[in-house]
Amino acid sequence: MHTELYTDGIDEVTIGGSIVRVDLVSLSPTERDANNAPKKVFRQRLIFSAESFANSVEVMQNALQGLVDAGVVQRSRPRTPMAAPQASARVEPASSVSDNPRSPNVSTNFR
Repeated sequence: MHTELYTDGIDEVTIGGSIVRVDLVSLSPTERDANNAPKKVFRQRLIFSAESFANSVEVMQNALQGLVDAGVVQRSRPRTPMAAPQASARVEPASSVSDNPRSPNVSTNFR
């Protein structure tokens, strides 16, 4: 049997030479920050070579496009007209309306 890990998102990506470290986090069920939002808790680190990280990003972009095509998520619009597209798209659930405030329990990767 393979071990599975749930994560609420990525907190930090660190690049050192040809090594990329990706820190996975979960939202704490008990600890809160100053805004009463759940604190991020480090869970595990993924360590990639630069080449394998680039390949992984491509796989994730394809998966994201599949979610967009299925209507599961929508790509968010840039906040300012001059904002350049970023390599990692922010996504929102398709059912959300941009005028409605989001729950603080939603991962910061999806705000």
